[in-house]
Amino acid sequence: MEQLAPGDPQHIGEYRLLARLGAGGMGQVYLARNDRGRTVAVKLVRQELAEQEEFRARFRQEVRAALRVGGQWTAPVLDADTEAPVPWVATGYIAGPALHTVVSGEHGPLPERSVRILASGLAHALQNIHAADLIHRDLKPSNILITIDGPRVIDFGIARALETVTDGGLTRTGALVGSPGFMAPEQVRGDRVTAACDIFCLGSVLAYAATGHLPFGSADSGVHALMFRIAQEEPDLAGMPEGLLELVRDCLNKDPEARPTLPQILERTTSDATNEPWLPGALIAELGRHAVQLLEVEQPASPAPEQPPTMTAPVRPPAPQPTPPPAPAPTPAYGYGFPYNTPAPASYAPTPLPYTPPQPAPTSSRGTVALLAVAVLVAVAAGGSVYVLMDGDGKKSTTDSRPAASTSSATPTNPDSSGNTTPATTPPTSPGTQEGGVPAEYVGTWRASFDTADGTNSRTMTITQSSTGTQVMTLSGTGPNYDCRWSATLRASGPPLELGPTQVTFGDPKQCSPGQWSRLDMPDDSTIVRELVGSGGAPLTYTKQS
Repeated sequence: MEQLAPGDPQHIGEYRLLARLGAGGMGQVYLARNDRGRTVAVKLVRQELAEQEEFRARFRQEVRAALRVGGQWTAPVLDADTEAPVPWVATGYIAGPALHTVVSGEHGPLPERSVRILASGLAHALQNIHAADLIHRDLKPSNILITIDGPRVIDFGIARALETVTDGGLTRTGALVGSPGFMAPEQVRGDRVTAACDIFCLGSVLAYAATGHLPFGSADSGVHALMFRIAQEEPDLAGMPEGLLELVRDCLNKDPEARPTLPQILERTTSDATNEPWLPGALIAELGRHAVQLLEVEQPASPAPEQPPTMTAPVRPPAPQPTPPPAPAPTPAYGYGFPYNTPAPASYAPTPLPYTPPQPAPTSSRGTVALLAVAVLVAVAAGGSVYVLMDGDGKKSTTDSRPAASTSSATPTNPDSSGNTTPATTPPTSPGTQEGGVPAEYVGTWRASFDTADGTNSRTMTITQSSTGTQVMTLSGTGPNYDCRWSATLRASGPPLELGPTQVTFGDPKQCSPGQWSRLDMPDDSTIVRELVGSGGAPLTYTKQS
């Protein structure tokens, strides 16, 4: 985990960036939190990939599929914007090291029982992935995170988007998607890949976890030599515990049809899944120490959004102009999900995907407190039975849209809504394509005001006549120590009128930030009620000025 670089954005979507987690083939990945206190990993696609429409089309398809993957054995995909200038994906942050870090480090290979439970957890994860019509294609130790209550699989499905790209260009045939040493023979040969590919990769992962070496050797002798061994030679399973030997050998069968199915693997591995800790005590203690470190990651003071300080729903603040990122870093010690690498441009204001991702299993309403409790329990009794998720979606009193307790109270507020935290909703897909202009009764200047502990805040909204997709609204906001301006385009003529997300046109970027798309109702000729969709708070009422 590294500090943010000067050129890194401060926000991506509703997520405030806290630190760098690493980089990889797709781009840069960041540790982040939303206003409800959920810790996530946000990944940004490299700019050169974002500029290729074929990559975008595949990326869009794979993200949609990944959002359907459920279950406790994967890092959930929570949010994404595949249409942004720089596409991004947010996954649940998994507070645990990668399997590669564990095995290649001081802990070494896992005990036989741990490997058997690892196999069971990975089989469950692959079942969930395959049920969403996805094939992982890149199951490897760096894509498997180790937590107190079992393994978690990341990077599922999205790797397929790279099939369209290699070395910055499009690849029509012969592209190899996967990691040397953890590829199936059919991947090496360029044959049709099925779900059985993941079974072969699982066998390679289990062999590595149990012995500390790859079953077909490393790429030191050359990638082509390694691929030849995968396709033609038998695996080296020296040092494999006798109780795992047959299972791993069956998974590594050259014939995809001869490999065991996931239900068969579960039948052969679930007997060891008891309430006892599945990891050695020293490794559990390390997980606890990492939980404490995660608590110490401070959230920077939030810039003032277009929304009032009592509002706790997501906002989309602007990001600073990026600079080219450094070369991809090595695999980080603690996992995050599939990696991305280019910061968003300063004008970045993403629109969510037009669907709602599946909600993760309910966890404690006080995620940070639960995380601290886990850390304390682990530190006190490393060998005890500690089975608590460390990535709960809790509540926090300080959010992106409300000044932190340690920051100045001069932060401007959003005129449009206030209330309790609710998950963000996504706009419908159809209104933006409707034809027509602004109804005449909406045209004019409208004013509203609201009071906060700092004083009175005023808003002046001017709506002009224009067509769908063009700017029709300007909004000025003034209050104690701030002066901001916003604009928005027409999404749908209505009624009710629908406006796109607001963009900041004037004001200090540290104080003024964009808002969500909005719906404008007219209960009578002199009143507009503007609701920021997905904010979860009460709308703000504007009065027409003569």
